Amino acid sequence: MKKPSHRGSLGELGPCRFCEMAAGNVKAAIVFEDAISVAFLDEKPLFEGHCLLITRDHYQTFLDLPRKLIGPLFLNAQHLAETVQSGMRAEGTFMAINTTVSQSVAHFHIHVVPRRKGDGLRGFFWPRRRYRTEKELLAVQKALSSHWR
Repeated sequence: MKKPSHRGSLGELGPCRFCEMAAGNVKAAIVFEDAISVAFLDEKPLFEGHCLLITRDHYQTFLDLPRKLIGPLFLNAQHLAETVQSGMRAEGTFMAINTTVSQSVAHFHIHVVPRRKGDGLRGFFWPRRRYRTEKELLAVQKALSSHWR
């Protein structure tokens, strides 16, 4: 089988680890797969049951996904979240997508993490703050609104 060659972990050229997993060339603890995606246990989970959902085809980031794939892929993400929550007897799930920054493998993936009250995760993993003034809030709103396509 031909080895997929893309920008892999941290941008180096060579086989993409997630493409290799999707092709069955690298061992993965697969929990779900279909024609467009594969879900497997994260090798370094936040909590037991932490899964990654990847696209079978190589797309580096969320912004690279073809629009026709987004609906079916997110239906799979919803199904995986339900599976993780019920299978791990969790109270809920946390889902995350990194785009470039903090993306250790340059292949689009969705984290699905089981959550329980008191599990130690605090909201987002970074400090949050309110806008200092209404003027600051409106400037950010204008900057984003003017770039909407």
